[in-house]
Amino acid sequence: MPRDIVVNGRFLARRVTGNERYGREILRLFQGEHRVETTRTQGALGHAWEQFILPAKLKRDSVLWSPANSGPLAIQNQALTIHDLSPLEHPEWFTKSYSAWYRLFLPMLAKRVRVIFTPSEYVKQKALKRFGVKNIIVTTNGVDTSVFHPNPKQSPIEFPKKYILFLGSIQPRKNLEGLMRAWSRINEKFKDTWLVVAGESGRVFRSVKFFADERIRFLNYVPDEDLPALYANAELFVLPSFDEGFGLPALEAMACGTPVIVSDGGALPETVGDAGFIFRLEEPDGLAQAIEICLSDENLRESLIEKGLARVKMFSWQSTADLIWNTLNEL
Repeated sequence: MPRDIVVNGRFLARRVTGNERYGREILRLFQGEHRVETTRTQGALGHAWEQFILPAKLKRDSVLWSPANSGPLAIQNQALTIHDLSPLEHPEWFTKSYSAWYRLFLPMLAKRVRVIFTPSEYVKQKALKRFGVKNIIVTTNGVDTSVFHPNPKQSPIEFPKKYILFLGSIQPRKNLEGLMRAWSRINEKFKDTWLVVAGESGRVFRSVKFFADERIRFLNYVPDEDLPALYANAELFVLPSFDEGFGLPALEAMACGTPVIVSDGGALPETVGDAGFIFRLEEPDGLAQAIEICLSDENLRESLIEKGLARVKMFSWQSTADLIWNTLNEL
């Protein structure tokens, strides 16, 4: 008799960022019969739907997968994906209500579910220590190289002819203030180059200070169809985060043939390996030096491009989808 595999589709109501892409890609590649329970509600109403309405839609023998950090406490026969632990470890990066909720809720949920998926070994080890649970499986992010590749169709978005790119949610964890300070130190050496910042603020994040600079372009949220061209046309992609559970934009940038600079924060070194230029957050001028070196050294950029294109072949959405699907059927 086939298992009743159910996906907690609450995340489908949100705009696509890294966590949502993970859920959507895995869902697209599931090989067997399953159903998705969804809601259009968000915020407090979304939490209420997840805790009270979703459980009522499940059968006694249902197996639930919750792909986006949250799930119903009432359901024990559940697999939960935890993308990172930053609301617990750094509440100062989030609104008080959001961090308080997750600091109370996530440890209880993690101890109830049957299995936890994490996108990296880094998050796995954090979860092992914090929650005291053992059944944790690494299910990495992937990249669709039929979409993210060095020769994408051009985007209607207007951006500078030469630019370095940051893409991600606008929140303190991403170290955007550090990036803008680093750029202000060296931008006079590269007068034809801009810094492009793409992303939007979410309701759960504390605010970020922006620097006034005539060669910083803010693009706000960029739709999925325009991302490959934005990555591929950049001189460099920079992800200087204080902490990352994986760092999917760095992987997508490498797939588009763009050299990548990342910090040593969280799982970023694990994700990029030797295919990215890694700077140390503890070095005050580390980021500015990294950008200057990479912009000045064409041979280095070519080497990073070559290594990046090879590195992305290690990350497959299909392999991750198969691992999750097989695990759900074994619960």
